Amino acid sequence: MPLEIKNNVKYHIIDEGSDGQKIDNFLLKILKNVPKSHVYKLLRSGQVRVNKKRIRTDFRLSINDSVRIPPVSFKEKDVSLPISASKAQIVDIEKSIIYEDEAFIVLNKSEGIAVHGGSGINFGIIELMRQSRPESKFLELVHRIDKDTSGILLIAKKRIALVGIHKQMREKSMHKKYEVIVHGEWKDKQLIVDLNLLKTSDAEGQKKVSVVNDDYQNINTKQSRSVFFLKKNLKDFTFLEVKLITGRTHQIRVHLSHLGFPIIGDQKYGDFELNKKVRKIASRMFLHASEVAFIHPITLDKVHFSAPTPEAFNSIINRK
Repeated sequence: MPLEIKNNVKYHIIDEGSDGQKIDNFLLKILKNVPKSHVYKLLRSGQVRVNKKRIRTDFRLSINDSVRIPPVSFKEKDVSLPISASKAQIVDIEKSIIYEDEAFIVLNKSEGIAVHGGSGINFGIIELMRQSRPESKFLELVHRIDKDTSGILLIAKKRIALVGIHKQMREKSMHKKYEVIVHGEWKDKQLIVDLNLLKTSDAEGQKKVSVVNDDYQNINTKQSRSVFFLKKNLKDFTFLEVKLITGRTHQIRVHLSHLGFPIIGDQKYGDFELNKKVRKIASRMFLHASEVAFIHPITLDKVHFSAPTPEAFNSIINRK
């Protein structure tokens, strides 16, 4: 990522590692420790420009784009990791690794831990992994899953691995499956859901996704598709398997909420009253990234990884 500095203004030239990345995520990576609210303020005010033009917060970068970043002035917070917490977290993160080679790391992430810091969270998995392996020159998240979602998470150890898997994600050739338990009795053995989604952010950068009509015209609207498979009908709940065709923010959560089958424990899109009633059973969100498969970007072999169904799921699935 070539960098040029003129009068304290930085100009980043985009390479393959950031090709296709959204400008807000790129800035949050470059401007480490800068609050999200300040990053979005820079974007909205037009101080950040790409190829000398103002851009939206969802603008996607391309190779050789020139990103102008103004001098950043703010009162920096202490974001050092708490020693006791970081040691415990690092042990847990290293234990959660289910596969590792020269290209990437595959983790079975626990629910309740963010994949990266931000929005009041001092650290996430990627920060802990970098602290655990200070000798590693390159460690980057390949993709993200929500803090309260458990399951498969990929971390690239080489830029060629990151770029290669991102290419498969854009081409929709990467296989992803999730397990989920929802409120209500699901009838369809298989159901394909196609919906247009609109993602918005508040002043603090908090994302919220909603379903919009087909005739709604907005540059930020994204088409989304999920395939749901009935696994088991329970008394008041249903155990489903989900295959993602697209990978939009909060896609599964929004699809199910829109259909009237909110995920148990979903605090943003779920049924809050029902969540209170089932809190005695379990206090987590019942969404789990169970499978991922793709072509290894270095060996070119097809690889497949799975994370077992969490015990909290089994406590409901096997309930009599």
